[in-house]
Amino acid sequence: MDPDAVAKAFVEHYYSTFDANRAGLANLYQEGSMLTFEGQKIMGSQNIVAKLTSLPFQQCQHQISTVDCQPSGPAGGMLVFVSGNLQLVGEQHALKFSQMFHLMPTPQGSFYVLNDIFRLNYA
Repeated sequence: MDPDAVAKAFVEHYYSTFDANRAGLANLYQEGSMLTFEGQKIMGSQNIVAKLTSLPFQQCQHQISTVDCQPSGPAGGMLVFVSGNLQLVGEQHALKFSQMFHLMPTPQGSFYVLNDIFRLNYA
């Protein structure tokens, strides 16, 4: 398993799903998952998806600039760090963002998001 290829595939899947149908992200999280969104901690798949689907915009487009990953621990986890731009419909300028995912393997051979930290980067 090539960690960089897994990270790239995860990132493409996550952001294409986010941009098209945020509710579809539910299966990437579990009840023990935590999202920190702009400093607000949210626990559990249902609460995380409720937060993401309640964001004050209907459509957006992520443009990924960088994806970095590292193996994490003996259980086969991975840290994935993403930076890029977030374009909201009707806005002239894109917002810069950073997001970190801690992915953990599932018994089925895929990964779920254990930890997710999102920040807009204001310059």
